[in-house]
Amino acid sequence: MTTYQIHTLDSAPADSKPVLQEIVKAFGFIPNIAGAMAESPVLISSFIGVFTKAHSGTFNEAEVQILLLTNAVTNACTWAVAFHTFLASQQGVSESDVQAIREGRLPKHEKHAALSNVAKTLIEKRGHIPEELLTTFIGVGYTKAQVLELINVVAASTITNYVGSVAKPALESQFQQYAWHA
Repeated sequence: MTTYQIHTLDSAPADSKPVLQEIVKAFGFIPNIAGAMAESPVLISSFIGVFTKAHSGTFNEAEVQILLLTNAVTNACTWAVAFHTFLASQQGVSESDVQAIREGRLPKHEKHAALSNVAKTLIEKRGHIPEELLTTFIGVGYTKAQVLELINVVAASTITNYVGSVAKPALESQFQQYAWHA
């Protein structure tokens, strides 16, 4: 079985260290998934750009976490589901909406449901979103530009989800209570 080192600031390749320092600023620590990503300076450098834009767009942080949790479930990434369950809860997403997403259902909150549905469909249909879903998304108050912005959030989470599936980093103790299995 191929294993990946979970890098620290001390063990990471030199070109990965500046990105890990940015991640420490964002989270206060290096999540195991980022430690695994650090093995490839190319990947982690690409990731940080997409990640930064995903968190600095027009979606509020609760909406970003709904997207990231939906994507993690859709991509069946156990590490990311636990991590984004924790963060969604921290951002005030209702427990029932978080649980619905974890179970592959749509949240009850209308805007959250539209957001989650478009993200899930984007992944499952490889970018082919039915017009009626886009109409619903815009009808609940989002914009056409946010449809495109959502693609960026999906890109950021696809990187972490795929790294999680390939590298299989251990789930940090603080996220154990949110463990999830496909």
